[in-house]
Amino acid sequence: MAVIAQGDWLMGVLIQLSLQFLLISFLAFGGASATLPEMHRFLVVQHHWIDDQTFSSLYAISQAAPGPNVLFVALFGWQVAGLPGAICTLFAMCIPAAILALLFEHYASRYPEHRWHYMFRRALAPITVGLVMATALIVMQGVGFSAGPVLLAGVAVWVTLRTKYNPLWLIGLGALLGALGWI
Repeated sequence: MAVIAQGDWLMGVLIQLSLQFLLISFLAFGGASATLPEMHRFLVVQHHWIDDQTFSSLYAISQAAPGPNVLFVALFGWQVAGLPGAICTLFAMCIPAAILALLFEHYASRYPEHRWHYMFRRALAPITVGLVMATALIVMQGVGFSAGPVLLAGVAVWVTLRTKYNPLWLIGLGALLGALGWI
């Protein structure tokens, strides 16, 4: 009887994960990281499947690992429902977004004289910036707001907007400051 109840629970969780990450994938204009606030709301706030610190740690681990940055989605699914959860969340996140991107590029290349695809991309830029900024706030919430990371983020934004330095130097600087324990 307990096995059946556990199987029913797992199936219900997998369905919830699949449907939610399927919906989230349609918002991933700035990449999967741009949808992190919605994932946080669903996994931490609404269902309490993951706590704030674990959420931020899983995201940080996935970003430090080599490979595509969307792997954090699989880590979230793994944390909630093991291997089936990882598979559900990763496929639900990647497949719809990939299909939409392919369709968009297909029609944009088919009708290059039309300006709709250019205007569409321009219209999504502010949305993407807002989503990425919300992601930064969610990650900082998980590790605690302190002056160091906030100051470093502000300096990184300023340097990126005002100079032509490659942002990878800023990432390296942040990693070095973190390794030294200064932030």
